[in-house]
Amino acid sequence: MAKNSDIQVYLPLEGVESEHCSLIVDNGLDKVDGVLNHKVELNNQRAVVSLKDDDVLPVVIKTIRGLGYGVTTVKKNIPVLKMTCASCAVSVESMIKALSGVVDASVNFSTESVTVEYLPNMVKLEDIREAVRSIGYDLFIEQDDEGAETLESIHEKKFTQLKRKTAGAVILSLPVVVIGMFFMNMPYANYIMLALTTPVVAWFGKDFFVNAWKQAKHRSANMDTLVAVSTGVAYLFSVFNTLLPGYWHQRGLHAHVYFEPAAVVIAFI
Repeated sequence: MAKNSDIQVYLPLEGVESEHCSLIVDNGLDKVDGVLNHKVELNNQRAVVSLKDDDVLPVVIKTIRGLGYGVTTVKKNIPVLKMTCASCAVSVESMIKALSGVVDASVNFSTESVTVEYLPNMVKLEDIREAVRSIGYDLFIEQDDEGAETLESIHEKKFTQLKRKTAGAVILSLPVVVIGMFFMNMPYANYIMLALTTPVVAWFGKDFFVNAWKQAKHRSANMDTLVAVSTGVAYLFSVFNTLLPGYWHQRGLHAHVYFEPAAVVIAFI
């Protein structure tokens, strides 16, 4: 998929030191599909290239390098935070690749990192980070400040928070399971389950819904989307049946509730 249409890029060149070198680069760019026009500025040691879309950029750089010259890019391996599944890695990778000035990006889910090559005169690390944050993830960019967090401390903090959330969700989910399986006919059973399930969905499971919404804004989906949709629908349907059971009774149906699966799925995941 194209990122932008009809864009102009400035490529810092290496090894282009004469008019003859400029001519070689210009002739090479003539043969690249998607290049609308181009000009090598020898004095500025750069090529000004207009592209049909950003997908042509890697091809242009590969062509110049194949001619024996260089294009100044930065290549970094950066830890990625908050990924929970393989589809998360795909989302992060596609988001980074969609940025103008990014030559290539490859996310490794097993190592929780991304290798990204980009043109520093067109895009900055902070721009890449903001793009990744917009879909619910983050990049760990090392800082020189002595008080800056380390990658280890970030993971440790995340793990501590996860343990607390899991413990809280399990504690509230267990009585919901017991009531749902053995005591459905006790007085106010649905209201008790509603009171216990609400904090599990709205607080302990909040990140699933936040990240699912961020994915939806970019017309994408991941595991958070699956969890949010399944538990959200079960919870809202159960709330409706708890507060307005007469809607179904008038139609000769029983107002079933599904607080138990909503709470248990969030606690389990």
